[in-house]
Amino acid sequence: MLLAEVEETLKRIEAHKGVIGTIVVNAEGIPIRTNLDNSTAVQYAGLLRHLTMLARSTVRDIDPQNDLIVLRIRTKKYEIMVAPENGFLLIVIQNPCE
Repeated sequence: MLLAEVEETLKRIEAHKGVIGTIVVNAEGIPIRTNLDNSTAVQYAGLLRHLTMLARSTVRDIDPQNDLIVLRIRTKKYEIMVAPENGFLLIVIQNPCE
């Protein structure tokens, strides 16, 4: 995917009602693109990278032919979606009530 396509996709996601923030995380767990403040992005990136790795490992332990596509977490305040792809993570945080 070209950089322009990635930017266009992120802008389209960010325009959805209720989306609070997006974070793209590289393989080292460092946020490389976000619309959140840096400390918040680093916190989400570190914690969700670890959780995503555990979830992926669990899926593969159950069925080695399977893989994690999306991790979706719903809390009282937010809904967090994590999509691992080619060593990167796309994290979207949204308010599900909007």
